[in-house]
Amino acid sequence: MAKAAKTKKKTKKNITTGVVYILSTFNNTIISVADDQGNVIAQDSAGACGFKGSRKSTPFAGQVAGQRVAQKAMEHGLKQARAEVKGPGSGRESALRAIQAEGINLTSLRDTTPLAHNG
Repeated sequence: MAKAAKTKKKTKKNITTGVVYILSTFNNTIISVADDQGNVIAQDSAGACGFKGSRKSTPFAGQVAGQRVAQKAMEHGLKQARAEVKGPGSGRESALRAIQAEGINLTSLRDTTPLAHNG
């Protein structure tokens, strides 16, 4: 007889400010929300939302992932965030718009896409 594994109960944190990280590649859009210390409180991706194949790289998939991660983050009390966007994918803008539409106030937007300068 196998014993049941003990699961850690998720507690609701009271976090009002944080950082939204959006990594948008040609194949997927990954969104993470962290508090000011860098601890991730919510994350989601287009693949985790049920999109497969080439549909993961669409703006609609980025929008759905943005909505889901914003709802998860607002359960922890998130109201304001700054956004850091990385990558050349097509889900960048729609993910940002979806997060704002859910009620999170984005104070600043920073593009951290690495650019080669022939060095």
